[in-house]
Amino acid sequence: MTKKVPLNELENRMSRFRKRMDASNPDWEMAVFFSKINLYYFTGTMQDGMMIIPRNEDAIFWVRRSYERALEESLFSHIEPMNSFRDAAGSVSKVSKLPDAVYLETEMVPLALYQRFQKHFPFKDVKPVDPQIADVRAVKSEYELSLLRESGRIHQHVLEDLVPGMLREGMSEADLSTELYSVLIAEGHHAVSRFGMFDTEMILGNICFGENSIYPCYFNGPGGKRGLCPAVPLLGSRDRKLRKGDLVFVDVGCGVEGYHTDKTTTYMFGSSLPQYAIDIHNKCVDVQNEAAAMLKPGNSPSEIYNSIMNGLDEEFLKNFMGFGDRKVKFIGHGVGLLIDEAPVIAGGFDEPLEEGMVFALEPKRGIENIGMVGIENTFIVTSEGGECITGDNPGLIPVF
Repeated sequence: MTKKVPLNELENRMSRFRKRMDASNPDWEMAVFFSKINLYYFTGTMQDGMMIIPRNEDAIFWVRRSYERALEESLFSHIEPMNSFRDAAGSVSKVSKLPDAVYLETEMVPLALYQRFQKHFPFKDVKPVDPQIADVRAVKSEYELSLLRESGRIHQHVLEDLVPGMLREGMSEADLSTELYSVLIAEGHHAVSRFGMFDTEMILGNICFGENSIYPCYFNGPGGKRGLCPAVPLLGSRDRKLRKGDLVFVDVGCGVEGYHTDKTTTYMFGSSLPQYAIDIHNKCVDVQNEAAAMLKPGNSPSEIYNSIMNGLDEEFLKNFMGFGDRKVKFIGHGVGLLIDEAPVIAGGFDEPLEEGMVFALEPKRGIENIGMVGIENTFIVTSEGGECITGDNPGLIPVF
């Protein structure tokens, strides 16, 4: 039986979106969504189509493919079939006048799609709706939090309990990646790690042995990886084999019914790391715990970021959140239907946190000839501080 997003959940999301638009753009008249993630958020089904939201009329989800599946999966009240934008345009023109400006997902809609849409909806101006959608999606309902907690339970069990037993000398990064993927799915993972970052592909995340975890890569995160080849810098290398004394770095997503958690766990294989590396790792764990304590309503992401960064000495900062000149300017990020959601624990994010927001905190530091140490877990914003839903193991788990 198909699990459906409850109707009251969908209605609440639409109501909050409309209120957000009224507050931020009082003159708005129409918004249109194309991205499958946002269509799923508002309808509970992920089909090829578009949603038109007039300010003073009911929203309609126009589906090109598959209309039948949309009806089967969604409790959304207004779903209509279309062969092309012409069908929707003809229907809209009968009941309302097209406004001069339409709000679109400007971060997501490619130019060619925009031009095809405008051919049948000849508006004069386009404005971004991305910030309003991000704000609405940032605060999770109890329904969403229940899915995130289940993802966190799976995440913790697999990375803390099962991965140590999977590590064996001579296996490749690719071996561990494929075995880990299989185990995650068997435990309930929804099989994909979704990112909103433009043109970003991801299967699991970063699975690295030793120095490969600080190898240069295009991904905007503190860790690195070689991947399978230059054309597919994903999963792990077939050539890098696990050796005694290696740091094992596993930074992967997990998810349940669309909702992700993010977690990094490290392991010491065969023997302990040098004490100075362990000390650096433990400092990263302390940073995570310090930041988590500040995940309370009213605090802002920028305040948390500045407080953490100002408390770190110059030597530690040299390779903090990256390695060499390949460093990122955040220590955490929102998580939900995407692994990289807003807001971000970074400078410039000044709006106060709200209860029910969810963040992955990931303080990490690169060490030459060893790799990336540190930690990452997913936390819910509460009045008592961040509630960790992915486990409290500090990492550097010994596998001797």
